[in-house]
Amino acid sequence: MAHSYSRHYLHIVFGTKYRQKIIQPGDMELRLHKYIARVINNKYGFAHCVNGTSDHVHILMDIKTAYSTASMVRDVKAYSSGWINRTFNLPTLFRWQTGYGVFSVGYKDLAQVSRYIERQKIHHQCWKFESEYTGLLQEHAITFQESDLWK
Repeated sequence: MAHSYSRHYLHIVFGTKYRQKIIQPGDMELRLHKYIARVINNKYGFAHCVNGTSDHVHILMDIKTAYSTASMVRDVKAYSSGWINRTFNLPTLFRWQTGYGVFSVGYKDLAQVSRYIERQKIHHQCWKFESEYTGLLQEHAITFQESDLWK
């Protein structure tokens, strides 16, 4: 085969350090989501959807094969936390949690996952982030220690 073809769709989730509810709804939240999408689109692939709540974000994207998921998430978290700290006058230093969750998404599931991410505010009227995140890990058969999740 003369060419290589690939498309990797990812659903990525990460939270604020200690699950602090520090991402303010409205302007801060909208600008943060746009900033994260811009970082991804400028280098790592294409952000289909970015949304979340006051203590976490979800990203649906496809990633270029030249980049590892780990390096992309590390950079998105570093760039966005730096941007937040430079842009907003927060009472405390903004930081993301150490880890993240990443789940592969099939092409046929893109619309469903996108709707799920877009409806985060509605979803979290009934579910806490902790339940959502552990549910995603379990749904994807990922072994985890509860004590390691919230650092």
